[in-house]
Amino acid sequence: MSFGCVTVFGGTGFLGSHVVRELADAGRTVRIAARRPALPDWAEPGDPLELVSVDIRSKADIAKALEGADSVVNAVSLYVESRSARFQTIHVEAAGQLAQLAHEAGIQRLVQLSGIGADPASRSAYVRARGRGETAVVTALPKAIILRPSVMFGPDDAFLSTLAGLTRLPVIPLFGHGETRLQPVHVVDVARAIGRLLGSDPPERRLFELGGPDIIRYREAVELVMRELSRERPLLPIPFPLWHLLALLASPLPNPPLTRDQVVLMAQDNVANDAIGSFDDLGILPRSLRDSLPLCLAVDAV
Repeated sequence: MSFGCVTVFGGTGFLGSHVVRELADAGRTVRIAARRPALPDWAEPGDPLELVSVDIRSKADIAKALEGADSVVNAVSLYVESRSARFQTIHVEAAGQLAQLAHEAGIQRLVQLSGIGADPASRSAYVRARGRGETAVVTALPKAIILRPSVMFGPDDAFLSTLAGLTRLPVIPLFGHGETRLQPVHVVDVARAIGRLLGSDPPERRLFELGGPDIIRYREAVELVMRELSRERPLLPIPFPLWHLLALLASPLPNPPLTRDQVVLMAQDNVANDAIGSFDDLGILPRSLRDSLPLCLAVDAV
């Protein structure tokens, strides 16, 4: 079976960059679509990589990036809103428009990145937009694949890097008592899953939730990072109502260190549903957080 070009929207981001490498290593021609596209550090002359500058809100930009492609990955993400970028615009309107344009271009293979817990009725504006974005994509392109990873980790990530930063404090604040359950998944494994979904023999499922082999409490994640970095610190439980107040006080800042959406997310378990498509359906054995910590935290250990 011959394959054409895969356009990866958000191809320079944390997940998108790994997706680009996974697909390129498999011999696919990959078009990196981003606001400021750039060749990755590992790229060599002759690699089947293309660059296209795209504003995901622009219909013309999207259409240009889709020309000649037979598959699409939407890995564009927005975690904190600003005056120029809103969750509704990026995760709902732009995602739906991309799916519609893919449909009009005759493209049937589209992987839409979402997240575990995506819910159109959520209290969180971010989670609500993710849920509505899924609906917009499937409405425009019924055969689209929705991929919901748990919290992702890997070298230079946001999750472990944040925890490592907290271990430099004299006391580490916890969300509540740190009992929220997480199922961290390695970013490379998510990229591998996307590669399989765009391969020659993908499964029939259209909805996947991807979590790693370890289901741990937030407190345990902090303790694992402390142990790996040899930084023992006392843990301070802080009630969620106080976190909400802190997020409210920080909200006027240009780049708030904490948002209400983040607090809402930390109050909910982030664990994959066994009844939905998983790594098992893709023949992938995901790597564990515990085994990955030495490499992921190598820089922070210095």
